[in-house]
Amino acid sequence: MNRRWKSSSRLSSRPLISSLVAAFVVALLGPAQTASAADGPALSTPVAVLDAALHCPATFAHPEREPVLLVHGTTTTYGETWEWGYTPALQADGYDVCGVDLPNRAMGDVQVSTEYVVNAVDRIHAATGRKVDVVGHSQGNMELRWAAKWWPHVRAEIDDMILLGNPGHGVTGGNLFCVGSCAPALHQFSMGSNFMAALNSTDETPGTVSYTSVYSRTDEAITPFTTASLSGATNIAVQDVCPGRVVTHFGLVYESVTYGLVKDALLHSGGADPGRLPFGKCLDVNLPGITAAEASTYSAVLAGNFSAEILNATKVATEPALKPYALS
Repeated sequence: MNRRWKSSSRLSSRPLISSLVAAFVVALLGPAQTASAADGPALSTPVAVLDAALHCPATFAHPEREPVLLVHGTTTTYGETWEWGYTPALQADGYDVCGVDLPNRAMGDVQVSTEYVVNAVDRIHAATGRKVDVVGHSQGNMELRWAAKWWPHVRAEIDDMILLGNPGHGVTGGNLFCVGSCAPALHQFSMGSNFMAALNSTDETPGTVSYTSVYSRTDEAITPFTTASLSGATNIAVQDVCPGRVVTHFGLVYESVTYGLVKDALLHSGGADPGRLPFGKCLDVNLPGITAAEASTYSAVLAGNFSAEILNATKVATEPALKPYALS
């Protein structure tokens, strides 16, 4: 059975990435199996909805490299976060790149959003027969880690998990926004939430996945910045590589040293190693192909959408209940 997965639209006049097309056919998948993931919790979201949120190239043309899945954060989309910067940069470096749109701009229950990641990893792995490298930004790291924690077959399908601006143990912003009612996801990434307690219980980095957490001490959203470090991961502050460098939360998705660390992790066994970055690494500002004007424009888009979604999203008074599988 063939499935067609639509590619997201671009937000600027930059030409469409040629290898991201309107349809992606996977002939080997047969009938969808992800509605009840084999060795993990059953997925509550219809498979057709999950498939429609996944954006991949028409063909996987780089068998020498593991495919990469990009996962966005709160209030945004795959196109707004990745498609203008990381996607073309990684493609130019010889990677097949996929992205997933989390539902409702990742404002809803993270446990439900994680089903989109579970399906995406399963689909890419089935289509390529290879392990998948995953890169998340902000809340997207919570979905990646939740998937690896509760779906053993998913973590077996992942080689590298690279977390950018990871709200690993909760952030104070969630507590601030949730003094009253707030969006479900904000409750969950608040410090002291039941979700965070379950996510970090027993083992923060399960399986044989190579975990790398790249964070910035000047990140205005990930506070305290120490929340980003995970036990068992390679934890790297951008300022440990380039002292005095100022990198914002959104800046992590276009900043050159961060991208260098991502590439290093993708190219080598284990986590990223700053010692392998080239001489003069701190002289570059943005990732390849991104001008200062583009970085400023897209940062403004992300910031504007963040403000709008925080104000207008559906709000609830309490944190979503943990799913039964997370109570054991």
